[in-house]
This record gives sequence, C-alpha cells and structure tokens, in this order.
Amino acid sequence: MKVDLATLYLLVIGTLLASSAMMYWEHLSHPKRSKELRMLAIGYATLGLGCATASFRVQLLGAAGPAVSNLVILTGYLLVLDGVAMFNGRRYLASSIGLLVLMALTWAVAGVRWQAAVWMYVSAIPIALASTMTSLELLRGDGMPAVQSRRVAVVVTGIHALFYIARAFVLPWMASIFGPRVLAVSSEITMYEGVLYSVILPMTLLRMTREEIHGELLQESRTDYLTRLGNRKLFFEEGERVISEHQLHRRPVALLAFDLDHFKRINDRYGHKTGDEVLRSFAETVRAETGTDAILARIGGEEFAALLPGHDTERAKKVGETVASRFAAMSHGADGDRIRATVSIGLAESSRETTSLTDLLSAADQALYRAKSLGGNRLEQTSRAALAADSCSADRNQI
Repeated sequence: MKVDLATLYLLVIGTLLASSAMMYWEHLSHPKRSKELRMLAIGYATLGLGCATASFRVQLLGAAGPAVSNLVILTGYLLVLDGVAMFNGRRYLASSIGLLVLMALTWAVAGVRWQAAVWMYVSAIPIALASTMTSLELLRGDGMPAVQSRRVAVVVTGIHALFYIARAFVLPWMASIFGPRVLAVSSEITMYEGVLYSVILPMTLLRMTREEIHGELLQESRTDYLTRLGNRKLFFEEGERVISEHQLHRRPVALLAFDLDHFKRINDRYGHKTGDEVLRSFAETVRAETGTDAILARIGGEEFAALLPGHDTERAKKVGETVASRFAAMSHGADGDRIRATVSIGLAESSRETTSLTDLLSAADQALYRAKSLGGNRLEQTSRAALAADSCSADRNQI
C-alpha cells in the first residue's frame, strides 16, 4: 500500500504533537528532569507547528510562507538541541538565536527568485547542524545515564544529520543529472525519514529519562540515608561479586569491620543529633581514606564495613590505622561542648578459609571483638591460626 505525501506529512505532525504531549506529561512526573523535559516538549510542539505551517505555507502566508515555516521548523530543532544539552548542564541560546538570524537573512537575500533553492537545499544546512550538535551532546553524555537508549538516540540523530547533509550537498548534484524526478523521490524519502525521527527520538529520550530515574531509585534502595554509604543489601550483593572475581584471578581482598566505641553513651548523653553527626563524620573519614574501588556500607547502627579489592593484610592495615587515627583526632559539637569519638577495627583477608563474604565478615568480626575487649580505639587482625581452627571446627560439625 502506497501512502501519499499529504498523509505522511499529517503523520509526522501527529507524532510530533503526541511526542510533545508525552514529554510534557513526563515533565510533571519527574521533578529532577522537569526543565529538560519541558524544553523538549516545547521543541517538539514547535516542530509540529512548523510542519503544519509548511503544509499550507502558500495558502496561509503567500510568498513568505516557505521562509516563515522553515524558521519555525528550525526553531523546533534548536529547542530540542537545547533540551538535550540541558541534560549535560549546557545551553545553546545565543548560538541558536544567531543561527536563526542568519537563516532569516538568507531568506531575505534570496527573495522570490531563489526561494525554491533555499527551501530545497540551503534550509537543510542549519537543520543538519542542529541535529549534529544534538547527536554530539547525546554522545558526550556528561549528565546522562550510560544506557542503551542513549546510544540509540545518538544513532537516530546522527542519521538524521547525515540525511540533511546529503539533501544540502548531494541532492543538487543528483537533480542536475537525473532531473526533477529525483526531487519528488527525495521529498517522499524525507517524509518517511521524518516519521521515523519524530517517533524514535522522543521515545528513546523518554526511555533514557525513565531508566535514569529507575537507576536512581535502585541506588537509593541500596544507600544508607544518614551516611550516604551503601547499606547492608548493597554490601552483600556487591561484596559477593567482588570476592568471586578476585578469587577467580587469585587477587587479594581485605575487609575492615568498624564499630564506634561507646556510641550508645554518646547518644544517651548528647542526643541523637550529635550521634548522627558522629556517624556522618566517620563515614566521610572512611570514604576519604579507602578510595573509589572500596565497597563501603553501614551494616548496623554504629557498625560499618569496608571491602578493599586488591588489598592484602599489610595494605589494609595501613588504611584502617589511618582511619582510626584521623577519626580519633576529630571533634564533634554538642551544645557548645566538643566531644571526641573513637573506633575499633577488625581486619581479615580473603583466603582458603574465607571463601565467601559471610566468612570474611565473620573473621573480621572476631578481630573486631578482640579490639573492643582490649579497650577499643585500635585495629586487630584475624590470624591464620584462628581461621584454620574455625574451619576445622566447622568441618567437625558437618561430620
């Protein structure tokens, strides 16, 4: 079944307006991306209005119809570019205005005599430029999630840009060789490509936004609200994966178990507000000393853990001792008083006796209890002999 150009044009207009409505609806649902989605909604609505104006450009506006409708369409492309750039914290307001002014001057200089050439060829250049910049912003993705939908959007805008580059520079050459029939075919291809562009790009941008929100919600469910470290769920999910990978490649993994000394006494004497400040300060200290590869979590009230990939016992011991000394040197406010807090630390390294995260955490807890029994504010490490004894005891219980 062959679809005529008028029907295709109406389909493009309808999909653009529908995309605008969906973007606006999403803008109401996602406060974080409200400005970006609103700008995209305005951009697609402007594109739809421009295409509708182009359908009846001569009837509505006479000789000025092609110029006005083209400038409206170009404005829509530039608004979409600005909306995508806002995801990365950038704007293209000044350059967009400059491009619109330049295109308006081109129409004015061309007049009626060169109007057809500008409509068919020259007007494609700024659209190709806007689409190229949109593709580059998506590819750069400084503030965007690295998801599959973003890569699809890069491809779609890139193809759209190449199509309009070909229309600006290849189509004139082909028309001079094959005659006006090429222009008719080009118009039909433009409509089909326009339908795909007006459907796929908005859908992928909406999908990208939803994936970003879903990822943030997932991350929030695995994050401790007070300290912004991971919670117990994250620690065990990520920790088991890391231990399995490092055992496979025979790389060391160490675990530090932390327990703040006399924390209940701090809460009872100075209040939970001061206790929360102590917890946050400790979390910041651990985060600063363990590096980006560490898996950090608050696994209980005043209990924390740090899984250190690539760390042997000696290296992990230095990290733990640095955390302990830095935290002990800090002071915390409490109604004008300054209080100090300390931490006890247990250290264990992955071995044949600790083949899972649970085993490793249990071994580190044993060392931690020993540090607490010795007065706290110190680091103790699990000995190989203790691990071997626990392993033998576990084996006897299974017999």
